[in-house]
Amino acid sequence: MILNVTGLTKNFGGLAAVKNVDFHIRKGEILGLIGPNGAGKTTVFNLITGSMPLSGGTVVFENREIGRICHPHRICKLGIGRTFQKVKPFPSMTVLDNVLAASFCCCNCKSDATEKAHEVLDFVALSKKKEYLGRQLTIGDRKRLELAKALATNPRLLLLDEVMAGLTPTEVNELLVVIAKIRENGVTIFVIEHIMKVIMTLSDRVVVLHHGEKISEGTPEEIARNPKVIEAYLGEEAAIA
Repeated sequence: MILNVTGLTKNFGGLAAVKNVDFHIRKGEILGLIGPNGAGKTTVFNLITGSMPLSGGTVVFENREIGRICHPHRICKLGIGRTFQKVKPFPSMTVLDNVLAASFCCCNCKSDATEKAHEVLDFVALSKKKEYLGRQLTIGDRKRLELAKALATNPRLLLLDEVMAGLTPTEVNELLVVIAKIRENGVTIFVIEHIMKVIMTLSDRVVVLHHGEKISEGTPEEIARNPKVIEAYLGEEAAIA
């Protein structure tokens, strides 16, 4: 296992945003995470990446307990990268400099960081726009930039938080190809997504959250037929489709 999460819990006062959630991710696989809005999906990402402290449970990454390391930059240096649901590039910096800033997470000198930034921009097909300012990008290119920044940290486990949201069908298909290539390069992927085509196409297994609790886990086909998941999230039409 590259990641093993046990009893993951996060309380906000009297509200349990995530309650006693267990799951694991095998090295090299893609695990999907779905559920209604407010189910606790992004909170799970925040807990894994040190953006907020755990109320309970353990997070073990590559046989190391990291659940009490509440410092995102330290978690990133250990090999866990992530994107954010709301993409916010540095608006007055170029695309290249946005990625260059992220590259310093794994590079100790500017020449290495610059080489890494160019490599990643080539990979996500943003090299031709490397001199654009962050604020000049379309939503599709901002999503690619967000992905590039995460890849520039050289992650072994990559968390993608609705990286397809707001994209056109063509852009979704293009990004699916990019994510498949990321996996081919040996990166394990944990993905939150509301677009069922993405989850069903990419995922080896899917975990379903509802009201902060795990209600199901299985292959995409098993999840699509699960009555609890249909009732809580998919709906009859989506399940039939």
